Amino acid sequence: MVDVVIDEAVDETEARVWLRQYNDELRKRKTSLNEASWAHSTDMNPATAEAAIQANNQVHEWKLKKLKEASRFTPAAYSEDLRRQFWLISLDGTPEDSNDLRQMSKLTNDIESLYSTGKACREENENEVCHPLEPDLEHIFATSRDYDELEWAWIGFRDAIGPAMRDKFARLVELKNSGAGEHGFGNFWELLSAPFEIENLLEVANGLWSEIRPLYVQLHAYVRRRLASFYGEDKVSTTGPIPAHLLGNIWAKWWSNIYDLVAPYPDQPDMNVTSVLLQKGYDPLRMFKIAEKFFTSIGLRELPEVFWEKSMIVRPADREVSCHPTSWDFYHHSDVRVKMCTEVNHEFLGTIHHELGHIQYFLQYEDQPMLYRDGANPGFHEAVGDTVSLSAMTPAHLRTVGLLTDWPDTHESEINFLLRQALDKIPALAMGVMIDTWQSRVFSGKITADEYNREWWKLRLEYQGLSPPVPRTEEDFDAGSKFHIVYGFAMMRYFVSYIIQFQFHESLCREAGYPHGQLHKCDIYGSSQAGDRLREMLRMGNSQPWPEAMKVMTGQNKMAASAILEYFQPLMKWLREQNGDESIGW
Repeated sequence: MVDVVIDEAVDETEARVWLRQYNDELRKRKTSLNEASWAHSTDMNPATAEAAIQANNQVHEWKLKKLKEASRFTPAAYSEDLRRQFWLISLDGTPEDSNDLRQMSKLTNDIESLYSTGKACREENENEVCHPLEPDLEHIFATSRDYDELEWAWIGFRDAIGPAMRDKFARLVELKNSGAGEHGFGNFWELLSAPFEIENLLEVANGLWSEIRPLYVQLHAYVRRRLASFYGEDKVSTTGPIPAHLLGNIWAKWWSNIYDLVAPYPDQPDMNVTSVLLQKGYDPLRMFKIAEKFFTSIGLRELPEVFWEKSMIVRPADREVSCHPTSWDFYHHSDVRVKMCTEVNHEFLGTIHHELGHIQYFLQYEDQPMLYRDGANPGFHEAVGDTVSLSAMTPAHLRTVGLLTDWPDTHESEINFLLRQALDKIPALAMGVMIDTWQSRVFSGKITADEYNREWWKLRLEYQGLSPPVPRTEEDFDAGSKFHIVYGFAMMRYFVSYIIQFQFHESLCREAGYPHGQLHKCDIYGSSQAGDRLREMLRMGNSQPWPEAMKVMTGQNKMAASAILEYFQPLMKWLREQNGDESIGW
């Protein structure tokens, strides 16, 4: 009997040609889509909204058509590279019904517009004045220490957008689940979590969180005691949850804006460089230039001229825009941009480094096929800029660039710095796993539309130890106040980022020759060796599963909490000493 050899090379050759054409066409279509989306985000009016909807629909309809074409290929018989590209194409939730697609696009646009144009209004000098989220309400949360004003701002924004958004969101859940189901996913959350390539993503996240939670509850107890001392125990219980409007941020995701209320050693110099930036005449452009210099110092690329020509780095005065900081890739001729309403302060300096991390990722993987022009998983993209910030926002680096002069190298200043870092990083981890637990239950049907708000606050209490400043009902939709729920993102991209950025930082510090220990003092500025390691990973894009990119970057192929725990170990020891026998938890 003679074995019959089936020649599959022809089929694979045809598949390779098809994928090459797919990547080329996808690039052109995504360029057009992003141009339309950019036009709307930087000039929000009915005409640009309609154009963005049309562009979005056209891309979705094209992808749906190509997805059906792809069904004639047999990826299991092909090379690993081709199998991966076909898998990435399959990550689609576009409804097959054109009416459903149009309805989904319109609802998405309506919800995004509600969020971007929402304002909290009050009477000021006998006139009604309405304050947008950015910059007005964010400034109030960052600077006001008036309990009632913070309560007004917290309620006002949510009342302005939540009730109008709630039914639209519920319908969008139905449409997204239907579209995901048509493509073989159990629900939209399964589709949303698939790009992470982590089986049982939320279980893994909760396992990592269980290692970090002891630090969070110590931080929570310390901050709660300080807030009770400032506002009074009639407003802040020393044993219960913290009212969510008192933490310096409209979502209570980052707490560093209340550092002045909780500083461990307030007599030590403050590392917040806002006053120095203003004193030295910095403007947003100069802030971007100093951040760019960090990336070029480690051998990464200068920002292309088109970046400076087309980015929106300040809020225009003559039109409505979306101010939420975002980075954009237009997929041709190194056309990369940022959109943000930059203010001259310490927080925005960190945000600029974060956004330029996205930009560097875009530039480094731009020679990859279109399907691979993305982060190794969504968390990698978020981690890159934050990894650089772990160096760039250290007292050592701020001294290097002339923004910090009076900073003593003492135990007290070290604890001050670490607490400020923890106020930004640790609460964000809690919120990330909390929000996606809520999202996963909403899309799986475990949380129904008539209990959105109740379950939202149950989870905020469970994970974050927070409570609303006033009773909330199912007339409200407080989840709608969070940008990433409105825009349909998995918060796991930030949770994963906040874990792996410390692993990246640890690896780059070793590459730069920094001694073991004291990760919080490391600055990789000027290290070409660290830049080479980072560049090697960035250039991979999404061409291989993320554990391979992690191995290139760190030598290990899994996420671990060890680096973040090492970073904050001196603070954890100090917090335990400070909290003593005080009630921990809520």
